[in-house]
Amino acid sequence: MEYRALGRTGLDVSPICLGTMTWGSQNSEAEAHAQLDYAIGEGVNFIDTAEAYPVTPVSHDTQFLTETYIGNWIAARGKRDDIILATKVAGPSRDPVRKFRGGDNRLDRRNIELAVEDSLRRLRTDYIDLYQVHWPDRPVPSFGGRGLSQLADTADTVPIEETLGALADLVSAGKIRHFGVSNETPWGVSEYLRLSRDNGLPRVASIQNAYNLLNRTFEYGLSEFALREQVSLLAYSPLAGGNLTGKYLGGQIPAGSRRDVAHQFRRYDLPGQPLASARYVAIAHAYGLDPATLALAYVNSRPFVTSNIIGATSLEQLKVDIDSVRVTLSNEALAAIEAVHRDMPDPCP
Repeated sequence: MEYRALGRTGLDVSPICLGTMTWGSQNSEAEAHAQLDYAIGEGVNFIDTAEAYPVTPVSHDTQFLTETYIGNWIAARGKRDDIILATKVAGPSRDPVRKFRGGDNRLDRRNIELAVEDSLRRLRTDYIDLYQVHWPDRPVPSFGGRGLSQLADTADTVPIEETLGALADLVSAGKIRHFGVSNETPWGVSEYLRLSRDNGLPRVASIQNAYNLLNRTFEYGLSEFALREQVSLLAYSPLAGGNLTGKYLGGQIPAGSRRDVAHQFRRYDLPGQPLASARYVAIAHAYGLDPATLALAYVNSRPFVTSNIIGATSLEQLKVDIDSVRVTLSNEALAAIEAVHRDMPDPCP
């Protein structure tokens, strides 16, 4: 396993990051621990979770179980120092996850402090290596949205400066080591960088956005920040919600799959998706590859990607995902991918 620099943090992370958003819903605690054991044994040192997980589907009955499972694994194995642990504070785009504590999903100081204390308790650790803002406080074109029709009333939006100040104080207190953003825009990343530079505050280390063969919009503006400013892309949804595996082709919905159990994920239910997915699956077969391997190896190979966040509901899937780091796509396969992209650019942004 090779390792890559996480922004300018001085931390090195594996190019495969173990995603966890199914743990507690589609996966039991025993299965979650088995995935952790296998991934760590294969050299993966990067684990990503969130206070809002699991989300397949979203349920108040399972909320917070993912962090709890990871915390129990850390306590049982005693391997906290062997992993780079990332979690997230939820923004205002979903039902409040902190209302039981008298909080809400705003990204103000009080809510961030509530969230980090709860995550530390559930994760059974004294510090979080990478604490991420799960999505912005302000309205942005995210989860497949395109553009803005108007700006939000600033009275209803927590300024980035306040969010950054709270994160900076958590770094000073030793509760988090570094911070990142997620589902963020070029303007948002530039504003975090500007405020850090102007005020001598900690610098944003990473951005966790969707990136896959059906959605390469990261390349248009954010890839330059990733490369020039060393704001690491942690690519999520590299299999486009499972569509790039080919398992949904022809309208199939396998029992227990994400499309079967988590109906809120509609980002990839767009007209151009089935044909684009079929063409990428055909390229994989033409070059003797598992379709998931082709899709993951492509993401792994991009120079602006630091780590590829994979998620699996079985050890068999996890093995294929991790083994993708050992695959180098041929020039011919890459040319075939680009030909599809020219014909059908970003059918699922």
